[in-house]
Amino acid sequence: MKHHTKSKGDLGVLKAQVDLYQKGYKILYPQTEHAPFDLVIYKDNQFKRVQVKYRELNLHGVLEVRFRSSYCNSHDVVMKDTIKHEIDVYCVYCPQTDECYYFDPITFNKSISLRVETPKNNQMQNVKFARDYREIP
Repeated sequence: MKHHTKSKGDLGVLKAQVDLYQKGYKILYPQTEHAPFDLVIYKDNQFKRVQVKYRELNLHGVLEVRFRSSYCNSHDVVMKDTIKHEIDVYCVYCPQTDECYYFDPITFNKSISLRVETPKNNQMQNVKFARDYREIP
């Protein structure tokens, strides 16, 4: 199914909401689309700000996530690095697996690569498997 970029983002947020609800979180929404996060979740007396991204697997079965966002103004498409202390959890929805993956962006540099499939060369050292990121940090 082909989606427009905004529609993909909307689908990612919807999938995250369902997954988070199933994990027992209450979901709150910011009153503006200009907030650095898409959702706020609440469970066990703790709030967390969640940024959601829709990402498809690359040709090697890897989810590549750069910590930046883009938006259009009247002249251009603007790329902006994520200010990591403004969010607590990064959520990535992958349509090929139909799953959400969660991590704390502070623990990574400018990007993260999550592997869905075992590498063809069977290298396992320093490989971050997406299946290990299904729970909220």
